[in-house]
Amino acid sequence: MTDDCAECGFAYDLELAPSVASLAGEYAARFAELLLRAEPAALARRAAPEVWSPLEYACHVRDVLLVQRERVLAARRTDNPVATLMGRDERVEHDGYALQVPADVARQLTDAAALFGNVLHRPPPAQWERTLVYGYPEPAERTLRWVAVHTLHELRHHLLDAGRQVPGPSAADG
Repeated sequence: MTDDCAECGFAYDLELAPSVASLAGEYAARFAELLLRAEPAALARRAAPEVWSPLEYACHVRDVLLVQRERVLAARRTDNPVATLMGRDERVEHDGYALQVPADVARQLTDAAALFGNVLHRPPPAQWERTLVYGYPEPAERTLRWVAVHTLHELRHHLLDAGRQVPGPSAADG
């Protein structure tokens, strides 16, 4: 089974894991730039009822970074922990994603990437093979390498999702 994403073209290269800390920071900065340059109304608008707005995608990615940070820390201190689902769809309403201030989310997103990146700078080589039971899309044992690379995919994929909805040059370009 491959985890590669046909929709955005992301390839799950687990050898990227040690580089994810810096790459996550770069993608977060591009996401923040999109939030700071676009009109607030465009950021809050959904292209369709079932498609999140750019602001909602940004809030989701911020929360993914924070949740993944905790999962990495848990896997480093506990043998094969079970990662609870983050409740991605419920958070949109429960945390009021659509009502958040884009500039605040931009700052929080870059801070969350820095926090996530910090824990990724710490594992010695052997610890990248530590595992946890990851519940999405279905429960499976995953290594910290996979968690890091999967998080990078989340950033890249949702930056593309958000960029498709904002007029002008996309932060996902380049």
